[in-house]
Order: sequence, then C-alpha cells, then structure tokens
Amino acid sequence: MNKYSTKLMAVDIAECAVFVALMIAGAYIKIPFPFMPLTFQTVFAVLAGLLLGWKKGIIAMTVYAFVGLVGLPVFTSGGGFSYVLMPSFGYIIGFIASAGVAGIAYSRQKKLWQIILLALAAFVVDYVFGIAYFIMIWQLNGNAGLWSAVVTYNVVYMPKDAVLTLLSAFLAYAVIPVIRKMHRRTGVKTEKQ
Repeated sequence: MNKYSTKLMAVDIAECAVFVALMIAGAYIKIPFPFMPLTFQTVFAVLAGLLLGWKKGIIAMTVYAFVGLVGLPVFTSGGGFSYVLMPSFGYIIGFIASAGVAGIAYSRQKKLWQIILLALAAFVVDYVFGIAYFIMIWQLNGNAGLWSAVVTYNVVYMPKDAVLTLLSAFLAYAVIPVIRKMHRRTGVKTEKQ
C-alpha cells in the first residue's frame, strides 16, 4: 500500500465518520412535536450524498444503520436488531438510498438548480422507503386507521424535511467547491462516479 492510498483511505474514513456522527447527533437532537419528535436525519443523509458523493454517502449511512442494528442506541428510539420491527425503520433504509441519489451531484460541477433537484429527489426517496415500510409494519401488526396513521406519522413531517433539504442544497452548493479545493491541495483525488 503506497502513501497516496493510505492518505486517501484515511480521508475517506474520516469523511464518512463525520456523517455517521452527524446522523447520531441528528437522532438525539429532537424538537418536540405531537406524535413524534422532529429530527434532522433526513437532511444529514442528503448532505452526506451531496458532500461525499454517492459511494461514500452510502457507506456512511450503511455504517450508521449497522451500528444501530448491532445494538448501540444511535437511532431516535434506541437500537438493536428488533428495531426492524418499528414502523419508522424504513426511513433508516431510506437514508442509505437518499445519500446515493443525492451523491449524483458530486461527480461533476452542477448548477444550483441541479443540486436542488437531486436533494429533493433524495428527500422523496427517503419518504418513499419510509412510508412504504410504515404501511407494511402497520398492516402486519393489524392496526386500524392506516391512512390517517400515514398522514399523522409521516406526511405531516414532509414540509419540515423539504425546507431543510432545500437549505442543505444551498449549503452543499457553497461547500462543494471548498471541499474540492482542499482535496486538490492535499493530493486527495475527488471521487469519480
């Protein structure tokens, strides 16, 4: 292993670790709201893709999910493999997919409107996974009132996450050139996708 690949791996690991830590913090930063607390995890998942690229974004979100599934309390309501039975677990799966979608913006210089579209697409992907999984678990448990539950526990949070996702797109647009310049200065090649 040469000096360049060691440097590259160290930078990759550090960048992924930052987003794993942000996801954990995002689970614990809760704003009280009726039914479920508001968190910032969707935004951090989208930012992981926008700022790290799709490969490292997916890796960071997968590591986050794995750490929670092995039992560390990094999810909003704890951790452990039994978390897969919670209706909200689909969002954790969605974080992985949304980081991948948002990461498409990383490979080439994109205009702001393109980054916004990719960020919003990533937001939608997370909610598609989250709502589909919620419906599956809700029905497996034999609960009544499915559609009102979908609205109460899912749809009502979409405007907040949509606004924060837009803000993350603006942040990423400002930060991506800085990250690329730093990578060029330190000799770390930007991920090609």
